[in-house]
Amino acid sequence: MKLGLGLYKSLLNDSNFQFAKQAGATHIVAQLIDYVKGGENPTLTKDYLNGWGYSPNKDIPWKLDDLVSLRKKIESHGLKLEAIENFDPAHWYDILLDGPRKNVQMEQMKVLIKNVGIAGIPVLGYYFSLAGVWGWTNVTESRGNAPSVRFDASKIDINAPIPKGMVWNMHYEEAGEGHLQGVSYTEMWERLSEFLHIMLPVAEENGVKLVAHPDDPPMENLRNSGRLFTSISRYERLLEISNSPSNGFELCLGTLQEMQEGNVYDFMEKYLPQDRIGYIHFRNVKGKVPFYQEVFVDEGDLDMVRVMKILKKHDYDGVLIPDHTPEMSCAAPWHAGMAYALGFMNGIIKSLNH
Repeated sequence: MKLGLGLYKSLLNDSNFQFAKQAGATHIVAQLIDYVKGGENPTLTKDYLNGWGYSPNKDIPWKLDDLVSLRKKIESHGLKLEAIENFDPAHWYDILLDGPRKNVQMEQMKVLIKNVGIAGIPVLGYYFSLAGVWGWTNVTESRGNAPSVRFDASKIDINAPIPKGMVWNMHYEEAGEGHLQGVSYTEMWERLSEFLHIMLPVAEENGVKLVAHPDDPPMENLRNSGRLFTSISRYERLLEISNSPSNGFELCLGTLQEMQEGNVYDFMEKYLPQDRIGYIHFRNVKGKVPFYQEVFVDEGDLDMVRVMKILKKHDYDGVLIPDHTPEMSCAAPWHAGMAYALGFMNGIIKSLNH
């Protein structure tokens, strides 16, 4: 097991690399997009009706030189870049929408995945969804009234339409007139299948593992769009598309725990021996859809010590990162929350290694 830290684009700097090293992390999972301008922690500042923000990167895929420079910068701090998490919505919106630029974007994505491999980055996470992560509300009801988020389907309009110019809860261009048409689960599955059939050979040739994030929140339909991975049995269907060694799961423990159907521990026992799990979002929740709350890593419904023991049992060699951890009451609330989670994780890892 390797301890890592996930950082958004604006947080990929020397100070945070030092923080990661000080907290015991050895690896970084990087997001090369930012959801909102300003604010230390984008997770707690989202406007869910109008979206996370705007991406200026339409038709500007990541460059090889930029990926290599980021890897070298991270390595200069004694850390390793394990993964890039999430494509920029501006790079693949018509792949998600089955729109007119789909074929052009498919070719651009082939180059992007190839560049990730050439840059020496072994894992690339993605989330195939139109609505994305949407519908949370801010609360202060974790331990000690720590700021966190809650999903309560009864408090939102789950059928609120997605405006044109937006996918994944992020604008890729100025909003057009009207809204996206509804899309079924079957249609979304066909789009994902086409995407993977084209991209997995490229990923495999270039030594990259593509790992899919489950739907968060795991609602079967959200904003008039079918959701692909809303139960563990549906998540497992990913492997029906292809048995390529580059096809795998981005295991978000909290999201799987939110699901009504399936068992997180059983899922791990099944797929860890198959080397199907990329990096892991190590987070905890209380409750399940349609109502749950994100909490500190040691106060939720998942037994995180048991999770670690399963990982140890199967000699898991991937990276674990804390995710969505509540903030703490101090001058650096995001950093304190992450430091708490990293310390908890590091302590268990070290105890299991003795």
